[in-house]
Amino acid sequence: MTLGIIIQARMGSTRLPGKVLRDISGKPLLAHVLGRLQMLKRPAKIVVATSSAVGNDIIETWCLQHGVGCFRGDEADVLDRYFECARSLGMSDIVRLTADNPFTDIEELERLIALHQEQGFDYTHAFGQLPIGVGAEIFTFEALSRSHREGKLPHHREHVNEYFTDRPELFKIGQLDIPPAKVAPNLRLTVDTEEDWKRACALTAQAGATWLGTEEAIRLCSSSA
Repeated sequence: MTLGIIIQARMGSTRLPGKVLRDISGKPLLAHVLGRLQMLKRPAKIVVATSSAVGNDIIETWCLQHGVGCFRGDEADVLDRYFECARSLGMSDIVRLTADNPFTDIEELERLIALHQEQGFDYTHAFGQLPIGVGAEIFTFEALSRSHREGKLPHHREHVNEYFTDRPELFKIGQLDIPPAKVAPNLRLTVDTEEDWKRACALTAQAGATWLGTEEAIRLCSSSA
């Protein structure tokens, strides 16, 4: 089994343009996403998947400068971008992350991958209980291939996971149980707006040199509310 982690990234966000390289506590958002993955104990191929649009040249340049793998594919057809990236790198199981989530919970990601592989799920996710932007999802290459082959609607092409959720009868789907102390589904720890970005800056500043854990992030946000 070859575990892959594909981080989708683009500069053309409508609500916060250029956010993936926007500074948070002295380094770009994308660097925070990648930095967290250094804590992952199991080996994985990590690649940033952006599009071939000229506006994303800067992402590829940043990746090359920092020794990070970069794949470029279709701008609008994100499902095709993931499929071609995973196929070209020989990935058997693929974790999907996005470059606007600097607080991915690596402990829960480890548990997610273990659950997925041990139970033989096609698609496994950790959404619905963790703060928004902290969870992740993983799927087999076979499931991704089926989605790529059969998912024809526009939202299937734009969102990698929506053929799984639209046609659950076709896939063996798992969901990770989340410890009660990390349950805060209404807390936004993603970066999609100016307010999100300010929150991320404040949280990383308070964390200092350490990686902020989910429980601590919940506590800090609760105390500042």
